[in-house]
Amino acid sequence: MIPTIVPAYAALLALLYIYLSTRVIRLRTALRVAIGHGGHKVLERTQRVHGNFAEYVPFTLLLLMFVEMQGRPHWLVHVLCLVLLAARLLHAYGVSQEREDVRIRIIGAATTFGVIGIAAVALLVHGFIRVAA
Repeated sequence: MIPTIVPAYAALLALLYIYLSTRVIRLRTALRVAIGHGGHKVLERTQRVHGNFAEYVPFTLLLLMFVEMQGRPHWLVHVLCLVLLAARLLHAYGVSQEREDVRIRIIGAATTFGVIGIAAVALLVHGFIRVAA
C-alpha cells in the first residue's frame, strides 16, 4: 500500500517547521546571536519550540506512516494526523508566549504523547494479530 494520507500531513507539518525555523533565524539576526541564545529568553523559547518540534514530529510521522501502511481505517489516520498537527500548534503557541500559560504547553505535549501512544498500540496490536494468525 502506498501511503497518501500521512504524506499530506507531513507536508503541512514541514511548512510549520519552516515557519518555526525562520522565526529562530530572524531572531538570531535581530539579536546578533550566532550560537546559543546569548542570554535572551525570547530566543531561548523560540529555539525550544523549534527543537521540540524537530525532536517529536519526525518519529511520530514515522509511526503514523506505518499505521497507514498497515491498512488501518482512513478516518483513524486522518484523526491522528489532525490531532498531531493541532498538538504541535498548541505546544508552539504555548511555549512561545513570554508569559506562558503552562496548561497550553502541557495539552500540546500530552496530546503529542497520546498520538505516539495510540499509534504504537495500533502497530503492536496489528503485529501480534498477524503473528498469531
